[in-house]
Amino acid sequence: MNKLNRILASVLVLQLIVVVIVLWPRPAPSAAEGTPLFSDIEVERVVGLTIASGDGQSIQLAKRNGEWVLPAADDYPCLEEKVPALLTKIAGLKGSRLVAQTSSSHKRLRVASSEFERRIEFELDDGTRHRLYLGTSPSFRAIHVRADDQNQVYLVSDLTLQDAGAEASDWISREYFSIPADQIVALTLENANGRFEFEKEGDVWTMKGLAAGESLDQNRFKTLVNRAALITLTEPLGKTEKETYGLQQPSAVITLRTHQDETGDRTYVLTVGAKDAQNSYIVKSSESPYYVRVSEFTVKDFVEKTREGFLQLPPTPTPTPEASPEATPSG
Repeated sequence: MNKLNRILASVLVLQLIVVVIVLWPRPAPSAAEGTPLFSDIEVERVVGLTIASGDGQSIQLAKRNGEWVLPAADDYPCLEEKVPALLTKIAGLKGSRLVAQTSSSHKRLRVASSEFERRIEFELDDGTRHRLYLGTSPSFRAIHVRADDQNQVYLVSDLTLQDAGAEASDWISREYFSIPADQIVALTLENANGRFEFEKEGDVWTMKGLAAGESLDQNRFKTLVNRAALITLTEPLGKTEKETYGLQQPSAVITLRTHQDETGDRTYVLTVGAKDAQNSYIVKSSESPYYVRVSEFTVKDFVEKTREGFLQLPPTPTPTPEASPEATPSG
């Protein structure tokens, strides 16, 4: 290679370097590497939160007297650390891994205003509002996000769709009514099939009104007692009774009496209302001001149980082999 060719080659290399420098993608000026997506967020200042999913589910949460609640259910309490944990993750989001800079990519990454996996809107104590879109997840614990009305889309870690559920049950304790099953010493059930009364004597349960030869199925009844001792909800409904709840003509009423040597006896009442279009039942506990929706499975036995369903079935007789006929002598 002669001197002229060497000079031309050097010029070409220099030009390529300049082109690479000029065209290499850069973070947008408003989201330099390591810059928080929301610079003004302090977890303690957030007072309202609305989360919507792409399939139409939505939940609103609000901060009342320092506690997070569900306003739509008469301020039903949320789990204490659930909302602050999400807000801490949002406050820590940084624009470090830029994925896209134009709006044309938003639908593909599911962070568009009309197509998203989650849309999180939150309000600060001064009325400032922010919006965060959660989109597709290309790998474990990594998700595409877009903040407010910016075009930039980032890939962040340590935030998942599960952190931002859009249903009430995602934010509350599912435990609605709970007492120690071993302290229950009496149970009365009233449903469309009658009134059934049971008492515990030592470790054995007895049923009032058994006829001679009848006995209570101990194992099946103890399962029923355990089910009555723990009622889990699917959705809180609030403190106001509605006619549609069907509690004026309940499907079942369960009365439980417990005993402790230190505190004596105590009585609890669970009222099961109507079955709704979701194949759930409305339940009200004497221990709570809230009406709740529970799954059909949770209360089905209490609603449908008959007297015969409590009884121990007699053992199935063992069939007696028939004697084979004697062989007839031939000839």
